[in-house]
Amino acid sequence: MVALEEISAGAGRQVTQQLMEISPDLARFVIEFSYGDILSRPIIDNRTKELAIISLLTALGTAKPQLKVHISAALNVGVTEVEIIEAIQQMAIYAGFPAALNGVFSARETFDDRNLI
Repeated sequence: MVALEEISAGAGRQVTQQLMEISPDLARFVIEFSYGDILSRPIIDNRTKELAIISLLTALGTAKPQLKVHISAALNVGVTEVEIIEAIQQMAIYAGFPAALNGVFSARETFDDRNLI
């Protein structure tokens, strides 16, 4: 929960509480494995982790809600809007332009939600 709070600034708690209502085990898996075992590892900093996650979710092209959560998390840990857009643009090479375009539009929605643009 410490890593979840640090990275998500409270937004992750809301998502996991909603998930607890329908699938408590999955919520526990997300907290314990994703945040407890993986994202809390100290080898790379949270900025780098979030940029990697944004890149992967953009490349997948099927995880818009999760992408928006991690774009917001990246902002929470000090990644700039310009860095986020650059990471997403890089995905056009291997993931394709549709994935990169969808990622950029997800970033814009997240920036709008946070009143950044």
